[in-house]
Amino acid sequence: MPTATTRVAALLLALMLAAAIAPGLLAHTDPLAADPFAALQAPSGAHWFGTDQLGRDVFTRTVYGARYSLFIGALATALSVLAGGVLGLLAGLAPRAVDEVVSRALDVLSSFPEVLLALLFIAFTEPGTPSLILAIALAFAPRYGRIVRAQTLLVRRAGYVEQAVTFGLSRFRLAWRHIVPNVLGPLPILATIGLGTAIVNASALSFLGMGPQPPSPEWGAMLSESRNYLRVAWWSAILPGATLTLTVIALTAVGRRLQARFEGRR
Repeated sequence: MPTATTRVAALLLALMLAAAIAPGLLAHTDPLAADPFAALQAPSGAHWFGTDQLGRDVFTRTVYGARYSLFIGALATALSVLAGGVLGLLAGLAPRAVDEVVSRALDVLSSFPEVLLALLFIAFTEPGTPSLILAIALAFAPRYGRIVRAQTLLVRRAGYVEQAVTFGLSRFRLAWRHIVPNVLGPLPILATIGLGTAIVNASALSFLGMGPQPPSPEWGAMLSESRNYLRVAWWSAILPGATLTLTVIALTAVGRRLQARFEGRR
């Protein structure tokens, strides 16, 4: 049975997903509409999260920001899982020489902090959403590649695989029928946990000006714009930051629950 924490986390994720798909259902104003006469107003009935330095409604921008942050995190995670899965399978199934080359490449990339690796990639391209997605995918691919490689080597030595070899299955059919399904099975669960980290890293890079550019209501960009007004308008940064934090915690909680069920622990 799901715990109360898991239920709350799942409900919060459903709310974030609704905000990303149809933000107009939760917020009924324009996230880019500025009103200088309403600048830096505290949270109230008219503005649940208050207003920012340009008089924009912070709640509306936070709701619309879910679309940016979740889209960037989800697409970057999907690309990193795809790239890491291909590289990991290649290393685990290919001859030893290929395994050495791919493994050493993954080790080199893994030696860099993920944010630094993403920053290096963006430095050679240009700031923006496409570059940010590719940068996060590149930074996260090695972790999935190493997991898939290790799992592939483990499954290759399993008894049912060795038995399938005695039946005369071709190398391709053996890999496709017996190895790939058992290797890739845990990846969606690991990706759910990794999605939270991807969102945090994407927001951190956006905070540094490497992601969606203002006035886009992306959570990291909102924090960057509001950092100079913390003393007079804490709500313009704290409330979007709290939304980001709760989203990541919810993703981690749900991912850990799925992992526990997959491993048969509960």
